[in-house]
Amino acid sequence: MIFRRRKGAHVRPDGAAEEEVEESTDPTTHRERVGPWDSDEREVDTEEGNAIDLGGLIVIGRSGLELRLQTDQATGTVGAAMLVSKDGAVELRVFAASRSGGMWDDIRREIAAEASNRGGTATEADGPYGTELRVKVPIKAADGRQGTQTSRIVGIEGPRWLLRATYLGDAATESDPDGALESAVRDVVVVRGGVAMPPREPIPLRLPPGAEPGEPAEPT
Repeated sequence: MIFRRRKGAHVRPDGAAEEEVEESTDPTTHRERVGPWDSDEREVDTEEGNAIDLGGLIVIGRSGLELRLQTDQATGTVGAAMLVSKDGAVELRVFAASRSGGMWDDIRREIAAEASNRGGTATEADGPYGTELRVKVPIKAADGRQGTQTSRIVGIEGPRWLLRATYLGDAATESDPDGALESAVRDVVVVRGGVAMPPREPIPLRLPPGAEPGEPAEPT
């Protein structure tokens, strides 16, 4: 919490003690209080510690989590980062957004429509960042058997960006704010940059320095 002296034309009587009026500048949203963060809000030294620089995202490595990057085999372009634990995972994608926000409302409806078209369901639920989606869609396993994939999709809006976190496994059915996955998402720093980008355009990600396609991005 930051306090500052309020500016004004107040004049105190002779001999009276100076009175300081404290003005709270507490953030007003859940994200601003706990993260994930914008690069203007939190500075991270990617040369030290367990910070992993992916360009548009900086991920803080945690014990028990493995970082995997989803890349296009033809171009080598990184599309998403995935943090994997022994019983779940979270996929992270980040997009440019307008200053006014509200993009998650439209994207949420589109995801729900797509799930319905695939023969699945999408249910809205309240979460700490606003409305989440609980999605169930039919899938075919590698052995040919039919199954169902359950995911919990959270849209987190920041300054001119939207971070989409898709939880899988145990994290898809039950939120665990103190668990490694959700804690890691709160530690993420989004590097939006000053380049003009249309809303919904993916903010570019890249392999960490020294990493090669097909290799683990960084040991955790």
